[in-house]
Amino acid sequence: MRTAAFAAVAVLAGSALAACGSSSGSSGGTTGSGGGSVENAKVAFLMPDLASTRYELQDKPLFEARMKQLCPTCVVIYQNADSDAAKQQQQANSALAQGVKALVIDPVDSAAAATIVKTAQSQQVPVIAYDRPIPATPADYYISFDNEKIGQLIAQSLVDHLKAEKAEGGILEVNGSPTDAAAGLIKKGIHSAIDPSGFKLLAEYDTPDWQPEKAQTWVSGQITQFKDQIVGVVAANDGTGGGAIAAFKAAGVKVPPVTGNDAEVAAAQRIIAGDQYNTISKPIKIVAEATANVAWEFMQGKKPAGKTTLYNTPSELFVPTVVTKENIKEVLFDSGIMKAADVCTGEYAKGCAELGIK
Repeated sequence: MRTAAFAAVAVLAGSALAACGSSSGSSGGTTGSGGGSVENAKVAFLMPDLASTRYELQDKPLFEARMKQLCPTCVVIYQNADSDAAKQQQQANSALAQGVKALVIDPVDSAAAATIVKTAQSQQVPVIAYDRPIPATPADYYISFDNEKIGQLIAQSLVDHLKAEKAEGGILEVNGSPTDAAAGLIKKGIHSAIDPSGFKLLAEYDTPDWQPEKAQTWVSGQITQFKDQIVGVVAANDGTGGGAIAAFKAAGVKVPPVTGNDAEVAAAQRIIAGDQYNTISKPIKIVAEATANVAWEFMQGKKPAGKTTLYNTPSELFVPTVVTKENIKEVLFDSGIMKAADVCTGEYAKGCAELGIK
């Protein structure tokens, strides 16, 4: 992958955002197709958990910043459900009671979120599924990186590495939350690479709420059972990957190649240190800004067309990039996604210097 893959993401993202911006770039005070002003309008931005640091540090501020550009007088109602589906339902009801013109939701439980979609749509409030789809009841729009592709990419990257190293043994698979439809897509992608690989799948686990601690506990049990048979771990995101790595370190055994997804700062540090094999770069800025653009179109009474369809929902799916030690400088640092000052601290400074990251 490397430069070409990253450039492809940039071009795709740029064209998508330009398309959205061209039809939705006006500011507050616009009159929608229904004749009502959207000045001071409200939009809900409901995120699922605190286990992944990205929601507070990236998704929220990036979405808010783009909405402010599009509509300086609009108000973003932000809530995080902290892995509680019932709490997210309450947050959605509260947002609807406050008169939001659009509702963006990254569901804790993809099945339970169907009720939120039905309630909002019954009040003529469009729903944008963000990051995770809602299969049971079509939202008005879905924006994400291609989750099935993410699973396929991280797993295939690991398989290719193990074959190059002539590794012999089996693989553990640490999936995401069983209530997250996006995790199901990632899992499907992982199996598409692992099943025909020739490596035995020793065991797999669906991690409740994506909790790293639960992933660590499960992997600890597998280390006891399979010992040195484990030559690699496919973890569905950086949190579960970090949990897996912690389990091997706690057991006092060599850490095998472990995958990840989300390109969190901690994951970048682990890759630089040689503890994690790969992650996925999916710049949150791309999906956060594209979602703000689509939300703004809905708020003006427009009906944006999707680039594709998933679960009977107009959708826009961006292509991610695999990151390993070989291309981490180019993909994450040269691109400006990450800053050396935030990553190359303390024990990681030496590794950064060796990779030319500064």
